[in-house]
Amino acid sequence: MQQLQKHKTEIFEKGFTIINDIFSEKEINQIINIIESIDTSKETFRKSEDLFAIRQFLKEVPESHQFIFNDSIKKIINEVFGNDYFVVKSIYFDKPEKSNWYVAYHQDLTISVNKKLDLEGFGPWTTKQNQFAVQPPIEYLKNIFTIRIHLDDTDKNNGALKVVSNSHSKEIYRPETIDWNVETEEICSVKKGGVMIMKPLILHGSNRTVNNKKRRVIHIEFSNLELPKELEWSERLN
Repeated sequence: MQQLQKHKTEIFEKGFTIINDIFSEKEINQIINIIESIDTSKETFRKSEDLFAIRQFLKEVPESHQFIFNDSIKKIINEVFGNDYFVVKSIYFDKPEKSNWYVAYHQDLTISVNKKLDLEGFGPWTTKQNQFAVQPPIEYLKNIFTIRIHLDDTDKNNGALKVVSNSHSKEIYRPETIDWNVETEEICSVKKGGVMIMKPLILHGSNRTVNNKKRRVIHIEFSNLELPKELEWSERLN
């Protein structure tokens, strides 16, 4: 934690950084116990053999806030992002032990908002189960920081995120145009209780699980930009 300036520099230069030992074993177990005790039949929950996901996680599971926003996470938000940053999106992912699900390289190009409307610079739009997502002007995407909290040890054998270092600096970067003669892929191994912080414009993906170990991650996005007055962040949380 004393090296937060180093991590901040790394995020801007490479598009990501990894900080281990942010949550104790006890805090991680408390978060897992809360997740395991909730009603998973809601429409914001997605359950299959290969994936269990909870959209709008912090809205759906408010009991988790006291354990997620511990002193270490608050310090990271204040010193690396800025004390005016707030939550704009949250998802819980559980990639089960036998999952054959993988994610191709992509950028996170949409934000979650409260409604769909015709607004200059915003589009295309998608709607899933009455939840609205839109690609905003690039300034919004460049401004966002994502924290990924790891509830399990994660490495190349159980679907750790892989990234193209510094690809966030190229703004919109189509995966099919990646030139592997000049680009570098990095596997982001993170220990249980650690976090990965990334910019949503970094190209990232993940491979299938091959070691029969779970990979559970809480993904939270932060911004300090207000949307045009006609629109609201659907998951805003100060």
